[in-house]
Amino acid sequence: MSSSDDELIKRIQDRDPSAFQQVVDQNFQVIAAYLTRMLGSHHEAEDLAQEVFIRLWTKADQWQSGRGKLSTWLHRIAHNLCMDHFRKQQPNMGDEALEDTAGGEEPVDMVSHEEMRQALGGLITALPERQRSALIMCHYQGMSNREAADILEVSVDALESLLSRARRTLRQQLSEQEV
Repeated sequence: MSSSDDELIKRIQDRDPSAFQQVVDQNFQVIAAYLTRMLGSHHEAEDLAQEVFIRLWTKADQWQSGRGKLSTWLHRIAHNLCMDHFRKQQPNMGDEALEDTAGGEEPVDMVSHEEMRQALGGLITALPERQRSALIMCHYQGMSNREAADILEVSVDALESLLSRARRTLRQQLSEQEV
């Protein structure tokens, strides 16, 4: 947490549009990238990213100074919106999604980097939500385990367990596709 985060939030609470724009400029692309990886849809991610910043503007008074960085708080909002989206769109998403997508696909020829990236992206999308969230936050978003654990509201040990299970599942799925 930095004093500049507190200063920006205070200015947003006072309805300063330039402070709000500064936060949007600094964070929109990162939040949109996180949501795109979570949702697998750029269009839906853009919509939810806009909602994150609407929530920032309307709920800036809920900021808790000293509890973390502003970027972590924005990721928590994004994560919660994403979970709400999953509940509305696919109420039974979870381990079943992995089973549904993993069994019906043809083996992927891992010749090119792009094919590998696409195959991995599909496998990540099929991970159970909490594993996918942990992996995306730590690997793609570059967050520390502590920051990701705070967003997911779990202990660091629980986050590391989620990461381990996600990586194990991905290794297993990739090795099955190479057969």
